Amino acid sequence: MTIFRARPAATLVVAAALAAAVTTTGAALLTGPAAAAQGCRVDYTPNQWPGGFTATVKVSPGDAAVSSWSVTWTYAGDERVTSGWNATVSQSGSTVTARNASYNGSIPAGGSTEFGLQGTYGTSGGAPTGFSLNGVPCNGATPPTTPPPTTPPPTTPPPTTPPPTTPPPTTEPPTGCAGAVLCDGFEGQTGSTPSGDWTVVSPDCSGAGTATIDTATARSGSRSVRINGAAGYCNHVFIRSTKNLGSVGNVRYGRIWVRHTTAQPTEHTTMMAMADAADGNKDLRLGGQNGALQWNRASDDATLPEQSPAGVAQSLPLPTNRWTCVEFMVDGAAGQLRTWVDGTAIPGLTADGSPTHDIDGQWYNRTWRPQLTDLKLGWESYGGGADTLWYDDVAMGSSRIGC
Repeated sequence: MTIFRARPAATLVVAAALAAAVTTTGAALLTGPAAAAQGCRVDYTPNQWPGGFTATVKVSPGDAAVSSWSVTWTYAGDERVTSGWNATVSQSGSTVTARNASYNGSIPAGGSTEFGLQGTYGTSGGAPTGFSLNGVPCNGATPPTTPPPTTPPPTTPPPTTPPPTTPPPTTEPPTGCAGAVLCDGFEGQTGSTPSGDWTVVSPDCSGAGTATIDTATARSGSRSVRINGAAGYCNHVFIRSTKNLGSVGNVRYGRIWVRHTTAQPTEHTTMMAMADAADGNKDLRLGGQNGALQWNRASDDATLPEQSPAGVAQSLPLPTNRWTCVEFMVDGAAGQLRTWVDGTAIPGLTADGSPTHDIDGQWYNRTWRPQLTDLKLGWESYGGGADTLWYDDVAMGSSRIGC
């Protein structure tokens, strides 16, 4: 995940590319009910692809509440904002202004709110600069009483060799999934067919699809699961976890590392599925349609995002020929769903409980309170579209696991 935060021009570290990480904070004196307060902060989190981007912007006023807000910043390249959500976003030259919507103008002290935007670019200029909240630059630091030295005082140089630590395990579990109910990098697999904690299944019908243990391609360790996904409806193939996932609870966080070879087609495909006991055991499915990632509900074929051009633009294609970290959260009690790709939240793959046209309006055409019971990884194609996929370092638990 890449986060850009506001910082004074004199101390802002400008990234060489929009995807580089720049982290800043901001502070100013409260001058009125809508002004920025001590400790104000603006976090700008972009998701970029060739020629386009989305960004999530988090507004935190700091130590005092605000009754309304306006955030501004400046792009260094030719970025152009084309749309926004949860705020009114406009652009004049390279300066962008975002004003609160009617329902999110009040932010309590210590609180925050988020809005999003989408745009295009020909040449990215790196990190945006000049963030301000209600006209006050956010800089996050109290000026020193004496000028800082031009040369920092000498410090003890870091050791050239890091201190000894406990060596990482050479087998399960992979790093980054402490506390997870399911944590598997497939290093315990000894045969060519997934077994033990996994079983090969074809939920509807079987055909040319296959699932094998691969020792030639792995994200970590020496093994992964390879899925040869053939085109056509009857070539479904998945591996299904045999672990009891009931202890995960009503809020389920998952993480999969996936690699695949072929760009997602226009037709509907699925690469992950979870049975929903509250929906006749029909699957909640993650895959693609119209060349971008999407969630799909098998019971009524509702999609997230909606399959309009504006809806699909809120998602993104799953990158090919590299390992990608896909995370998700499903809150069964609240009926909410969130998705991250390589640590960045994807607006179009977010069902926040309030119907939004082009995103989750169709998803909430009925009450949705899922009770997920399993996890399946593999391939379904409902038309044209074959793909080869690898899965590794899979985890699931009741709190976010991370990449």
